[in-house]
Amino acid sequence: MALCNAIIRLGLTALLLFATASAAAAPQVWLLELEGAISPATADYFISSLHDAQAADATAFVVRLDTPGGLDSAMRAMIKEILASTIPVIIFVSPNGARAASAGTYLMYASHVAAMAPATNIGSSTPVSLGGGSPFPSPAKPPGDKSDEAPDKTDSGTAMERKVINDAVAYIRGLAMLRGRNAEWAEKTVRDAANLTANDALAENVIDLIAPDLDALLTTADGRVVTINGQPVTLTLAGAEITRLEPGWRYELLAFITDPNMAYILLMVGIYGIILEFYNPGMGVPGVTGVICLLLAAYALQMLPVNYAGLALMLLGIALMVTEAFTPSIGVFGIGGAVAFIIGSIILMDSDLPAYQISIPIIAAFAASSIGVFLFAAGAAVRARQSPVVTGKESMVGATASALDDFDGRGWVRAFGEIWQADAGQPIRKGAKLKVAGVDGLVLKVQPEE
Repeated sequence: MALCNAIIRLGLTALLLFATASAAAAPQVWLLELEGAISPATADYFISSLHDAQAADATAFVVRLDTPGGLDSAMRAMIKEILASTIPVIIFVSPNGARAASAGTYLMYASHVAAMAPATNIGSSTPVSLGGGSPFPSPAKPPGDKSDEAPDKTDSGTAMERKVINDAVAYIRGLAMLRGRNAEWAEKTVRDAANLTANDALAENVIDLIAPDLDALLTTADGRVVTINGQPVTLTLAGAEITRLEPGWRYELLAFITDPNMAYILLMVGIYGIILEFYNPGMGVPGVTGVICLLLAAYALQMLPVNYAGLALMLLGIALMVTEAFTPSIGVFGIGGAVAFIIGSIILMDSDLPAYQISIPIIAAFAASSIGVFLFAAGAAVRARQSPVVTGKESMVGATASALDDFDGRGWVRAFGEIWQADAGQPIRKGAKLKVAGVDGLVLKVQPEE
């Protein structure tokens, strides 16, 4: 009996050790999902996740991508981390209907393995700041010229346009040559905003494989050889355990405050909070709220493509409207401030990407509220100038008084509910209605009412 128990315990121990060894030997694949525009928050999330995957010695780092593009600075920061990664980075354009446009195309070219699901597309990598279509304007053709030949692009476009295009072309061609992918099409997607479907991209050697889902991707990519830091590495992905990453509070906070609309709102709330605190010192809440919002806005704006001329115009406009409120100029400062504020708000974001434009309704709302405050302050100033004086000697002139007895020269009158000594230039009879013409110390200058 004891022998049987010993054999059972030995068998269970062996099974446990085998299961532990199998689990330890299973490949570890980390999966990160990125959807929407490539932003500073996206770059921070991607970079921190990739660092964690490398620290955990993951077998591969898979990114499921669906993006219309994004900021050049965020994209380049992500590509630098991919090129320096010690583990394979696989970028998978998925699910069906997804795309890797603009910045997404660069990320695909930088990845160790580029994969796409069916019914997806890649391309349109022309810098958006130069507009859609061809990055250069076509030169005018002479009358009757029906040639379909492409114009010589080296002689067209501004110098800045050529610099931007040539920089983008060199960058993506360098990535293509590093990964052994189609460099000619890479240049074409930058210069002509070319696009490819998944099947065409595979045929053109733009991507490495097509897979309908993640399991098929890992099965198809298993056994492929990639180069990491100059050394060939064989991918072992069959039966891999997948760790799905979820965005944490840091990513949610960065995504929230780096949204251009939210950064704009934080900036405005911060500025008006500080103004309100200075206008009514000691309240505390507006000042504290304003400082916090200003700091958050400053952090967000330094990560976004800000046009500092627009920011300067906004601050100038607010300063002029505040000046109008404190030192009324009958509209000169207020109107100029409103115009500067609106123009500055419109050109604040130095990007043509739709995802990085401030919403016009938000600009209109803040402009209307600012102009409303200005109109209220200007109207109050005009009313104050036109209203009668209610304090001091000036307010006493023109008031009525009543004679308490007959007098010729100086006597006593009732005015303002009190008895005053009065001086008149003519005889006054008791009960006569008088008008205050002036005040000399404690003596009223009076005259009969007409």
